[in-house]
Amino acid sequence: MNFEQTEIQITTKNKGFYLITPLIEEQFKQINNYKIGLLHLFIKHTSASLTINENADPTVREDLQSYFDKYVPENEPYYKHTFEGSDDMPAHIKSTIIGSNLTIPISNGKLQLGTWQGIYLCEHRKSPHRRKIIATINGEKL
Repeated sequence: MNFEQTEIQITTKNKGFYLITPLIEEQFKQINNYKIGLLHLFIKHTSASLTINENADPTVREDLQSYFDKYVPENEPYYKHTFEGSDDMPAHIKSTIIGSNLTIPISNGKLQLGTWQGIYLCEHRKSPHRRKIIATINGEKL
């Protein structure tokens, strides 16, 4: 069993759902060297998250953003954690709901995502951020 690990950095512009599959594949080319294995992704932040969803139609990303903004709004009077801005506590809630890690199978050098699936970095803060993702592969090389 082989293991490889790297840290991938992604800069976000503002709040939104960023399709990052091509960035992951580009920055962690070792995926191509595995016959069978698992890619584990872990985001090192509490106000951003990772998910897998529709990769073809960008309106899916807009709808996801609208949904989370509606159901986890800013400026709620019951938020106590407010000193980092009105978007901070909602960002923590959103990242808890969506999650901080993903595991994706690898077969013959390719991520085994479905035809319409892509990896998203979900940025829940309004301002630009440099997000760090730890990518780990374990498996059998080609």
